[in-house]
Amino acid sequence: MLINTFIHIPGIGPVTEKKIWRSNIFNWKADTNFSGLNLSASKIKDIKTFAAASNQHLENNNPGFFEALLPSNQHFRLFPEFRPFCAYLDIETTGLSSGSHITTIALYNGRQITYYVHGKNLDQFLDDIQNYSVLITYNGRSFDIPFIEGYFNITLPHAQIDLRYILKHLGFKGGLKKCEKALNIDRQDLEGVDGYFAVLLWNEYTRNGNPKALETLLAYNIEDVINLETLMIEAYNLNIRKTPFYASHEIKKPTQPENPFKADLKTIDRLKYRYY
Repeated sequence: MLINTFIHIPGIGPVTEKKIWRSNIFNWKADTNFSGLNLSASKIKDIKTFAAASNQHLENNNPGFFEALLPSNQHFRLFPEFRPFCAYLDIETTGLSSGSHITTIALYNGRQITYYVHGKNLDQFLDDIQNYSVLITYNGRSFDIPFIEGYFNITLPHAQIDLRYILKHLGFKGGLKKCEKALNIDRQDLEGVDGYFAVLLWNEYTRNGNPKALETLLAYNIEDVINLETLMIEAYNLNIRKTPFYASHEIKKPTQPENPFKADLKTIDRLKYRYY
């Protein structure tokens, strides 16, 4: 879809993009002839200039060029071309205040699940994240990424696809769990576990030494990133239905990997009884 995109060119909006498609010009690859467009000479010049630049940045695997020029709700267009360089990311923390810290981080690249735990291997995340150029999150632009950057005192240079904006544009609102329900994603044993409960699980692990609490927290954190892949592909397919490319560009639903951790229902029930 990215090579079929023209709205990243200054002065080209959705209406003009559809006009370009109706002119049987469907991409900006190097051999495309734009002279037949019923547009001003200056716009055609801009299209040619940005087509050349877009080709160069795509060949150099630079998603940041496109991310900076596309609206946040259109970042789904980055996904197919940069999919091999994408990582689904989610963090859990002890809270939202300035004294809070990261408890666990989950990464999933569509093939392999990696997780990091405070006090064990959290710093390994800093090395592993360099293997990717695009981070896919839900509300990560506002929470996960700034929290990570502040906690580690780093800047993550990665392009971002924040599904919050893409799903909101499609009419799905109310947080990650509500979006999952709307798209028929079942969390099974983790139903009802949320970010606040994740804090309770961490406290149960650190204060009472309950390993089942940590396993449940990791199951919850990893479930988030596994489901992000499903949401990403659902959002992509729903968006391209509005374009001429649905038949050729649709992405098959992924086979979800097995979560390496299982939620401990006894621990969940005990904490719910204690705190709720």
